[in-house]
Amino acid sequence: MPTGRPKAELVLSEEEREQLLSLARSRALPHGIVARAKVVLWPAEGQSNSEIAARLQWTKATVGKWRRRFIERRVPGLYDELRSGRPRSIEDEKIAALLRRTLSRRPKAATHWTVRGAAAASGISKSTVHRLFRSFALQPHCTRSFKLSNDPFFVEKVRDIAGLYLNPPDHALVLCVDEKSQIQALNRTQPVLPMGLGYVEGITHDYVRNGTTTLFAALDIATGTVFTECKPRHRHQEFLSFLRKLDESIPPELDVHLIVDNYATHKHPKVRTWLAQRPRYQIHYTPTYSSWLNQVERWFALITQQAIRRGSFTSVKDLVAKIDAFVQNYNRSHRPFVWTATADSILAKITRLCSVISGTQH
Repeated sequence: MPTGRPKAELVLSEEEREQLLSLARSRALPHGIVARAKVVLWPAEGQSNSEIAARLQWTKATVGKWRRRFIERRVPGLYDELRSGRPRSIEDEKIAALLRRTLSRRPKAATHWTVRGAAAASGISKSTVHRLFRSFALQPHCTRSFKLSNDPFFVEKVRDIAGLYLNPPDHALVLCVDEKSQIQALNRTQPVLPMGLGYVEGITHDYVRNGTTTLFAALDIATGTVFTECKPRHRHQEFLSFLRKLDESIPPELDVHLIVDNYATHKHPKVRTWLAQRPRYQIHYTPTYSSWLNQVERWFALITQQAIRRGSFTSVKDLVAKIDAFVQNYNRSHRPFVWTATADSILAKITRLCSVISGTQH
């Protein structure tokens, strides 16, 4: 016969079970909340308090405590109670006034609020204002640039390209193609000061400009492999030459989908004629001001950050050699970018943005 104090019966409704499962699987909530949810769920799997205590490395008394708390107060009982502390010295109305002022008005002689300016206007200490700004994620010193597309076929193009990313066609290659023009071969006027313990790498602000090159690139969205070629200029002739070389490396049995922006080079009559003569090629243009839809732009950001921006190049030939070395190393460990945004989520975000800035849909 079982011995000891009889345990109160623990019965979960379907809604409570779903809430507890959500808490138990969370990776963002505090560990204590996650563990308490498991204390309530695991008995339904036939585990005793002793087994649960051993599994969580708790005492049996602690397991029994949270089990009783749940029976008495249900899911809210799993959270910690409010603890005593120093009473708040700032009333809610004063905090609300600070937030309203920051969000709806600008200071008289400046473009944005600073912590000290907001503190002087509200009569709250600057340390408290800083803490409140952080708590409410207010960043009046920061801006973020944006540009809305004026393309009349914006919706159709977004659905077309997002569909290619999320559900690429069978027996076809989807390539994001673009060029990064006017890459400068800059040579610093003095040697680079190497990084050390306690200080960062130092470079001179002035430089000698040794010429420029244009990097043409095609990114395979399925594998992440990049095909590149550097050219001295970025006219339609260079773009056609790049396409011909790209065509030679693609198996003839595959269809090819090219995602490009609206640059005039990509729409030149000779480029259109070349594509029309090759039925396996289909070209997809991004909407105007929407190069962010082209995944190769993300790769251009990588090569800029890691190989170009902080580099020092004695000549264009040196610049091209270092770009090629980066590409070869990248292709040895390539991984595709993960695209998760659906067309509906993109359009919903555009709608929210337009409602904020103009009160109308795009």
